Amino acid sequence: MRTTALAIFAHPDDIEYFGAGTLLLLREAGFEIHYFNLSTGSCGSVEMDVEETRRVRLEEAQNAATILGATFHPPICDDLEIFYDLPTLRKVAGVVRKVKPSIVLTHPPQDYMEDHTNTCRLAVTAAFTSGMPNFVTDPPSRATYPEDVFVYHSMPHGLCDQLRVPVTAGSFADSTTVIDRQREALAAHASQQNWLDHSQGANSYLQVLDTLAERVGSLSGRFEKAEGWRRHLHLGYSAKDEDPLSEILGDRYLINQNYPEL
Repeated sequence: MRTTALAIFAHPDDIEYFGAGTLLLLREAGFEIHYFNLSTGSCGSVEMDVEETRRVRLEEAQNAATILGATFHPPICDDLEIFYDLPTLRKVAGVVRKVKPSIVLTHPPQDYMEDHTNTCRLAVTAAFTSGMPNFVTDPPSRATYPEDVFVYHSMPHGLCDQLRVPVTAGSFADSTTVIDRQREALAAHASQQNWLDHSQGANSYLQVLDTLAERVGSLSGRFEKAEGWRRHLHLGYSAKDEDPLSEILGDRYLINQNYPEL
């Protein structure tokens, strides 16, 4: 399989909270990793105007991607303007077709806000078009690739859906040894300290990461810190029902034997 992974998330710092640990593990395993936030983070400040917020958060996201050792792809929307529409889908599919990932990491289908759920839908459909030369991307490209694509969904914010129903991880990636680098990448988003304190009472946005990683690690029953994942159904994406993260990450990956699936 191609050793390329693409993280497609909504806002600057979403990757750091929900998927950067797994990206770092993949990088250690020899993968080329890519970092793509759909939104500029334009609403993420109560102090800066929209133009300055876009500029500051773009610079922070680029710095975070550098810390992770990931290739950065610029955002294409503003906050609360990520919609599942054709122009946006063409742009997301254009990035997928350029990167040609074998693994796509993205938000879950159920989450607390629509920017996340719409990003998930866009990522899933864009991955589905990877082998379709007749689907027009932006920028236009017929350079499709026939290899399998495996889509993984992160845990939702709060570890529950928008109706407060707990979400169970299908598998866990051990982020214990990479949490320091993950935290360093999150710290690059320095503008979010005041914003999260103001909007969500987050106290310390770095502590939120540690608490989340510890909670998911505890749910795994094995790892000190972890990220949780659920696999998208393979039909239309890969020829076989496989879980490549299991093979790639080895003993740093745990399948939840109690996860309900066919």
